[in-house]
Parts: sequence; C-alpha cells; structure tokens
Amino acid sequence: MVTNQASLKRNGVQDFVTLRATAIVITLFSFYMAYFFISTPTVTYEIWRELFSGLGMKVFTAATLISIMLHVRIGLWQVLTDYVKPHGLRSTLQYLLNLLAFVYAAAGLFILLEV
Repeated sequence: MVTNQASLKRNGVQDFVTLRATAIVITLFSFYMAYFFISTPTVTYEIWRELFSGLGMKVFTAATLISIMLHVRIGLWQVLTDYVKPHGLRSTLQYLLNLLAFVYAAAGLFILLEV
C-alpha cells in the first residue's frame, strides 16, 4: 500500500506545520535584528560586515531567507487559490510569484556568501 510519504504533493497538515515553523524562524531573526539595532549606537559598514561575517549569523540568515521563501510560497498558494478563480491566470501568477520569491532568496544567499 502506498502512503502519503511516497507522494510529492503537499497536504494541509504539512502546510500548517511549515507555516508555523517558518514563522518562528522569521520572528526569531526579526527579534535578533531589532536587538542588534537597539543595542548598537551607530551602525557603520564595518559593524554591519562584522555582524554578517560569522558562520552562525550566515546560517541563521540563510535559514531565514529559505523560511521566507517557503512561507511566501504557501501563503501565495492559499491566497491565489481563494481569490483567483481562472485556472490559467492563477497558475501563471503562482509560477511568476514563486519564481520571484526564489530569485529573491537566491540573490540574498549569493550576497550573504560574498560577505
């Protein structure tokens, strides 16, 4: 018997858990960055570069960028499914917006690796 684990399609529970997990990562990153800006009197290029030069911050930022991409992907699917009824238009919008989310995440990761 074939189970859901062998399927490549998502289900509602998986989307729910993914949205909550990505929201936690995004929230933690936002709180950390808010703490950084509050606790740093002046932010210069050297301080900013030093912040993102550590391996821990690079991993945290990469996880956040990927989380944002996944969060956007599921959120767009939910909104477009509810509000855009013509299948062709919905599919086109989904494709373009998911591609844009991927490009943003890839550009962010590329910039992050350059620091």
